[in-house]
Formats: sequence, C-alpha cells, structure tokens
Amino acid sequence: MGYCVGLGNVWRFPYLCYRNGGGVFLIPYSIMLLFTGLPLFLMELSLGQYGAAGPITVWKCCPLLKGIGIGMLLVSSLVSLYYNVIIAWTFYYLGASFQSPLPWSCDALQNAHLCQAQNVSLGNASRLSASEAFWNERVLGVVHSSGLGDPGPVRWPLALCLLLAWAVIFLCTLRGIHSSGKVVYFTATFPYLVIFVLIVRGATLEGSIDGVRFYLSADWSRLRSAQVWNDAASQIFYSLGIGFGGLLSMASYNKFDNNVIRDTLVIAIGNCCTSFFAGFAIFSILGHMAWRKKVPVGEVADSGPGLAFVAYPEALALLPGSAFWSILFFMMLFTLGVDTLFGNMEGITTAVMDEFPSLRDWKRKALFLGGLCFAFYLLGLLLITEGGIFWFTLMDAYSTSFGLIIIVLFMCLGVAFFYGVDQFCRDIVDMICLCPPWCSKLLLYFKACWTIVTPGMLLFTLFYIFLDLSSTTLHYGTYKYPRWGEALGVCLGVVTCIQIPLWAAVALCKESGTLIDRFRKAIHPLNSWRTTNGNGRDFSHQIIDVPYTVNLTDHDFTGGWRQQGSSEA
Repeated sequence: MGYCVGLGNVWRFPYLCYRNGGGVFLIPYSIMLLFTGLPLFLMELSLGQYGAAGPITVWKCCPLLKGIGIGMLLVSSLVSLYYNVIIAWTFYYLGASFQSPLPWSCDALQNAHLCQAQNVSLGNASRLSASEAFWNERVLGVVHSSGLGDPGPVRWPLALCLLLAWAVIFLCTLRGIHSSGKVVYFTATFPYLVIFVLIVRGATLEGSIDGVRFYLSADWSRLRSAQVWNDAASQIFYSLGIGFGGLLSMASYNKFDNNVIRDTLVIAIGNCCTSFFAGFAIFSILGHMAWRKKVPVGEVADSGPGLAFVAYPEALALLPGSAFWSILFFMMLFTLGVDTLFGNMEGITTAVMDEFPSLRDWKRKALFLGGLCFAFYLLGLLLITEGGIFWFTLMDAYSTSFGLIIIVLFMCLGVAFFYGVDQFCRDIVDMICLCPPWCSKLLLYFKACWTIVTPGMLLFTLFYIFLDLSSTTLHYGTYKYPRWGEALGVCLGVVTCIQIPLWAAVALCKESGTLIDRFRKAIHPLNSWRTTNGNGRDFSHQIIDVPYTVNLTDHDFTGGWRQQGSSEA
C-alpha cells in the first residue's frame, strides 16, 4: 500500500480531476481501474508470487520475454534516479519550515518588495509571488540557467539533502524486505493521518467550500474528449506502480497460498480512494488561498512540483501556526515518496540478486547496495544543478512514457498467449487453495480482460501518447525544449522497450532448429520454473536448467513441464 500510494495521489490526481471535468473524471477513472488497473495489478502480483522470483528471473516461465524484466529494471532505475531528487527538495523545505517566519511567506523581510508589488496589482498572474521566488531562486537557482544545455554549477545545499535522502534509502533497504517492511508501518500510515488533519483544518477555513466545489464541478461534455480517457489511464497506470518491477519483487516474498485477488482489490481500490480524498485536503486549502488573494481557484491550482513546492506552501503560509502545518505537510511528502522508492529499490535489488545469488551474502549485498545508491547519487547531481529542473522534467516526461506502456503490453500479451491464460488462471487457483465462488467468477472476468480488453486499452493509450509526442512540444514554464532535448527523451523511452526484441533475439539464438522450432522452445517454461515447494524464495540457482541444445519430442511440449519441487529436476 505504501509503494502504490505516492506523490502522484496528492499532487497529480486532484489537478487532473478539476482539469478534466471535476467529478465527471471519476467515471473514466473508475472504468480504467476496472479494465486496466485491476487486471494488470493482479497479473504482476500472481506472476511474482507463483514464480517466487524478481522481474528478470520470473521470465523462466517464458524465456523469450526476458527483455520485459530487463526493461522493468531500467524503468525502475530511471525513476529512482529522479524520484529521490523530490525527496531532497522535501528535506530542504522541511529544514526551512523550522524558520520563523517561513522564508517563502510575506512576513519574511526578503519578500517584502514582492508582496507589496503583488498587493498593488492584485490578481495579476504575471507577478512573481514570494513562494515562486523562493522555489526558483533559493531552491532551484533556475533563474541563472538558460536551458537544458546550460546546467550550471551544483546547488550544494541540495546536494547534501540528496546525499541524506540516499543514505536513508540505503539504511532502510539494507536488510531487504525485512527492514523496509517494518519501516513502512510508519511511512504508509502517516500520510493518512496528515490528510485527515488537513481535511479537518481546511473545512474550517473561509473560502474552502469554493475550492471543494471547483474540485468536484461536473462538466459532462468532457467525457467526449480522448484526452480525459488518456489522463485516466495514465493516472491509474502510474499510481498503482504497474510495470516498474516493484510489485513483482514484493509479491515474490509472499507465502505461496496468499490470496492475491484479495490483495489486488484492497490495495488498488484503497489507492484510488486515497487519491480522491486527498483532493479535499488540497482544494479546501487552495480555496482559502484564492479567497485571501481574491482570485479564482483555477489561478492558484497547479500540478506536480508546482503544487507541492509553490502553491500549497504559499497557502500554508497564510494559516495561523504556519510553521507547524508546513512541517506536517513536508513530512507527509517525505513519507509518501520514500516508501514508493523502497519498492523501486527492492525491485532493482531483487532482480539483480536473483540473477547473481552470490550477492545474497550480507556483506556483498551491503557493498552492492551502497555502490548502487552512491552511483545514483552521482548521476542525480545533474538534476540539482541550476538547470537541473529542465533535466528533471525531461526524465519525468519520457522515462515512464511509451516505453513503460510497451513493456506492460508485452507482459500482458506474453502471459495471456505465450504462457497461456488458462494455465495462468490454474496457477492462481493453485495458490488460493480454498478458492471461494466469487474468486472463480472474478477470474473469468480477469481472463477476458487479459486477452481482449486490457491490451486494447493499452494500445489506445499508446496511440494517444505517440499522437501527443508528435503534435506537442515539451515545456517547462515558458522554456521550450530544443529538438535535441526531445530526441534525448525519446531515446530514454526506446532504451527501456528495445530490451524486449534484443533479449528475444538472444533467446532464439540459444535454441536449435528452424525458426519456428526455436520460437516454440523459447516460449516453453524452463525446468527450474517454480521450484520453491510453495514456500520461500526461489532456489532455482541450485537447479540445472535443461540445456538449450537438447532435442525435444512432441511429448515434451504436451505434458509434465510444471514442477512443484526440485526433486523432479
């Protein structure tokens, strides 16, 4: 739950809701949850739990598609690289929140000229607010950079915050799921406490009802727009963490008989409800901010970093006891971000250790994880230069764009048609020994989704993304990205999804016979697939796989491949 409920639930969903017809947006959002989110979420959990392996090794069920796991690993690495920069910004603001007055408020002396100018021309959106000045000048230093090709020097206060962020991730994930699993009891529940407190506080503020009304205002005509449906699909997709490898890795530590269908329903629906209720906390306070400034709510509403580090801090600065509310808010952002990053890092380390079992030794794992975190820290320094926000926006826009959709599309098609949807459903029934009638009926629904509906919706989303890439230019504020910058972003997406055909070619080359024979052998599960006797981690490194050069008969393809223990191997 902590992995799935992240920053997007707070800083993206409410914005998409008001931009796409208010409460009407919940209709396409719910439809995309039912036909895309739930089926793919269950597929990842079931695949990881049944195979008891990470995102790479689990593809022993279909070696031709090993590239999907490699692609997931790359996507997760790219996201971890820039996601921790958000936590570094949060640390910076958290430290600044202990100052009195808050350094982005009008009470701070250095902001007196900005607030006076804003009061003279109240409602002029072109005026720079105190929170915008703090964000752009004090935190980012972006005013000293001309664009993507002019990164400038590293912002050393942010560099220290980033080092602290990676140190926290290293210490909390050092012992794997055993330590991070305990930490998330706090990090996964604390945001709910803060959201509840902010909702109660926001409801007492003047003008809050205007913000809530703006959040839920219904515009039924928006349902005819393809953009609304694409936004709903992308929000479901990214908020659930599908295709990053984290779900596969965490599910691989489950007991074999864990009820994955129950987990899917509870986590996915709980995640979406969190998004919806977080909107009340956000827009009630933004409504008060609009009332104080005597401007429409639409002029103070924002998404992403603009909401978390400009609009909402400015709103908090207007409240009595602003320092307390600011500390509470940025603590919430920290806990939201850090447990999502736990899941990403767990996916990376599990994938690598499954491929290289010698790294399971505690000392070797500590060295590997320490080296990985330090490498990510060094690479992340580019994102905290004076022009780092331009690189951050580029990575955010392209690393989880079409490449991630293609990876998940092939995962869905591969499991449904190569591994076999009937076999996959039998695997789920095997795990849920006492499968109640409602589970059996749900599996029929999921089976229809995996084979027809979900691939169709993924293709629609992919088509719209390509259409959007060809017709629009990436911007950050007034800065328009150069063509070479956009080309670099496209390369990030291509690098992740190109792994699928590359590793498919490797798998075919390892086989013998005609191309059709090679293909049949490459989609056939290995003998070491599912060798944990239904409990514990994958011990397939102790099993010798059938060599690729063995001559197989027709009987080998029709019976007896799936083993429940290592004795048969």
